[in-house]
Amino acid sequence: MTTTKDEVRVVRLAGGQVAEAAPALAGLLVDAVDGGASVGFLAPLGRDEAADWWRGRAAPAGDGSLAVWAAYAGERIVGTVSLAFADRPNSRHRAELVKLMVHREGRGRGLGRALLATAERAAAEAGVTLLTLDTETDSPAETLYRSAGWTRVGTVPDYALTPDGVLRPTTLYFKRVGPGTEGGADAEGGAGAGGEGTGRGGAAGGEGGKEGVARGGEDREEAVVGEGDDREKTVIGS
Repeated sequence: MTTTKDEVRVVRLAGGQVAEAAPALAGLLVDAVDGGASVGFLAPLGRDEAADWWRGRAAPAGDGSLAVWAAYAGERIVGTVSLAFADRPNSRHRAELVKLMVHREGRGRGLGRALLATAERAAAEAGVTLLTLDTETDSPAETLYRSAGWTRVGTVPDYALTPDGVLRPTTLYFKRVGPGTEGGADAEGGAGAGGEGTGRGGAAGGEGGKEGVARGGEDREEAVVGEGDDREKTVIGS
């Protein structure tokens, strides 16, 4: 597959590829924290600490409890999203959308929306029927989720610290996926408007869940939007 310099590949990754990509993924995480995104870390976040965190995602990515995607502009990772699957017998029908992040230099090309759609589609194909997430209240990410059919459930006050140490509320969302489902509405009235919405500082998708992402090798599942073959691939052109 060939792509132009303006295209971004969204690739599903195997567990062993997480450690390989940890240094590159660390740059994405540091950029999110530097931009003010509430993704579980306080500023300043060092690249070594960020890389160690990504290496810790290798085991769940390898055992299938986590599905991870990375978005590549050339060889550079500019975005990521993950699905954390519930492991209890009574909850295997659902998964949590976590760590949707887009580098600040990669915004404005629909990458946040493409990553979200990729995860939603994969969840449905895996037999998941219910997705959940949490995101910082009043962040741009809320615009993305509501315009994509997610239902706003409610807000939890003082849920997590921002990178600069300020307590902020979080908003909970859900979406039904799979055959026969339709886009959700705001449970507290009104749907949101469109937009890429990748959260404060270019990140979204919950501070408090399981997380993970990695980079690819031979077994990568790729997604290319706008190409006409039958493989699951996504390439986003600017």
